Amino acid sequence: MKCFTGTICAFLALAATIAPVSYAHQGNPNFKSEITSIDPTGLADGIAVTVKNFDDGLELVNHSGKVVVVIGYDGEPYLRFSPDGRVEVNRNSPSYYLNEDRFADVEVPERADPDATPEWQEIDNTGVSYWHDHRSHYMGDGVPVQVTDENTATKVFDYRIPLRVDGEPAVAKGTLTWVGSDGGAPILPFVGLAFLTIAGGVWLGLRRRRDTGGDA
Repeated sequence: MKCFTGTICAFLALAATIAPVSYAHQGNPNFKSEITSIDPTGLADGIAVTVKNFDDGLELVNHSGKVVVVIGYDGEPYLRFSPDGRVEVNRNSPSYYLNEDRFADVEVPERADPDATPEWQEIDNTGVSYWHDHRSHYMGDGVPVQVTDENTATKVFDYRIPLRVDGEPAVAKGTLTWVGSDGGAPILPFVGLAFLTIAGGVWLGLRRRRDTGGDA
């Protein structure tokens, strides 16, 4: 039984290690980022933009039958969604490289120039693409200055993701909200699994002792 208990302790220690790592790939659960509208409405029919994983990134779905271009941080074309479902990224866009890291902690190559002729590379053919966008999340460390009570939902800022739809300007508008710490949630599945494992081990141990006539 000592060996079994040691195994469970090791499992829980591993679970506690895994949970923070998963946060890094799921955004920050202290925040909620959401797209509130795409304007103008008529021009944006068939286009959906949503935030995934708390505040981690944006997903755009283009079923409009139009060419949709996401504009980068320096006003350059960054992503292009064609009516046939093709999605392309501009490899000359600085945004392409900055979006590789949550805090833009990357080295942007010299080739990246917002004024350069776009070099398009196909990345998808379903009319759907997901990308990390620094405009839609908090770029600082710790708690935003707007938050005076960490247990109260607080708007941090509104943001805008500029688009062009068949050459016409459009914008996806969003809001970032502080929702408070929820640090215990991701480890609950591990705790539940550990509990079931322990319960199963105890049941098997009792059954074996009963079957062999051993002392309880």
